[in-house]
Amino acid sequence: MILIVNTTSDHSVTEELKEQTDSKGIKAEIIETDSMHISHCIGCNYCWLKTPGECSIKDDYEIILKKIIHADQMWIISDTALGFLDHKGKNIYDRILPIATMYLKFKGDQMRHVPRYESRTDVGIIYKGEPDAEYLKRWNERAALNFESRSLGVFKTDEIKEAVSCMC
Repeated sequence: MILIVNTTSDHSVTEELKEQTDSKGIKAEIIETDSMHISHCIGCNYCWLKTPGECSIKDDYEIILKKIIHADQMWIISDTALGFLDHKGKNIYDRILPIATMYLKFKGDQMRHVPRYESRTDVGIIYKGEPDAEYLKRWNERAALNFESRSLGVFKTDEIKEAVSCMC
């Protein structure tokens, strides 16, 4: 299953994604977050220490986190600010932390979090605006690597067909 999380108020992007995925027979679930209450990560580490795998913040993100765990892919649609994802898009990434454990292991010559679950969710970004696209691509690759998943790429909103070609 593919999870698409739209953090923008522009629903035309998700409408186009829905058309494209439906025409290719791709099963995708779209979550529009503009009416949801999603707080930022407060760095309390409860998801690691006190309530393993569960965020201590009780808000609408709980629904998204449960879906991420079972998704093969997650695509985040985000506006940009200061050359990067805006705070809403970045927040979706920050709140993924409960799917990892606090334990670390070496993978090659780098440290990685030990995953909490067997399944991995690959991640991609579709952005609106003018970020530093090369930096955003490298950042997404590194974020995916830390969770032992794959980066699916970083695409502008006018590159929906290219993004859909990376969906399975």
